Amino acid sequence: MTRPRVIETDQGIQGEVTVALYDQMQRRLRDRGWIETQALLKNGITTGLALEVGPGPGYLGLEWLKKTQGTRLNGLDISPDMIALAERNAAEYGLSDRAAYVLGHGDHLPFDDGAFDAVFANGSLHEWADPTAVLGEMWRVLKTGGKIFVSDLRRDMPVPMRWFLRLVTQPKEIRPGLVSSIHAAYTTSELRSLIQPTELQSCTITSNLLGLTLAGTK
Repeated sequence: MTRPRVIETDQGIQGEVTVALYDQMQRRLRDRGWIETQALLKNGITTGLALEVGPGPGYLGLEWLKKTQGTRLNGLDISPDMIALAERNAAEYGLSDRAAYVLGHGDHLPFDDGAFDAVFANGSLHEWADPTAVLGEMWRVLKTGGKIFVSDLRRDMPVPMRWFLRLVTQPKEIRPGLVSSIHAAYTTSELRSLIQPTELQSCTITSNLLGLTLAGTK
């Protein structure tokens, strides 16, 4: 039986030390090819202007920019510390001219209707205070014909996979945060309920041993 969801945080990742540890973890995932860049490309997110909600250190969006031509990225995060880090990482990639980051909340995106060719988020769904509102906002700022992609952990992943994730997560100081993220994550049925009041009902929800994904075209 799946345990009830335990809310983790709706304030993002804050504080110099915690942000630095998270950056180490994400950089390690990037270096091993364990972030969702290929999934974005496979789902047709290959051109135009994209919005990433909750980019954290920015590696997913920056790797996407690196693997595409003529694309641009806006990233929105709730944490000023993560915004500063993502800007530094964009400079390290040599992509500051194609990536811009703004401070804000996903349930009130500071962008016009239909402003983006694609919107995506990875690993932040479980932190949103009002995920239905955030998903609705992501859909609002998406152009007709644009693509949406949202992925995260799943709370009902098999126990051996939990232990595997904990074992491979480095630095070890970040492991308690991984556990709390799993406890706050959604199941596929819960995600279906979240999109029920929205226009995202045409989107497809899938899952694997570790996580779940929502993807679709407006």
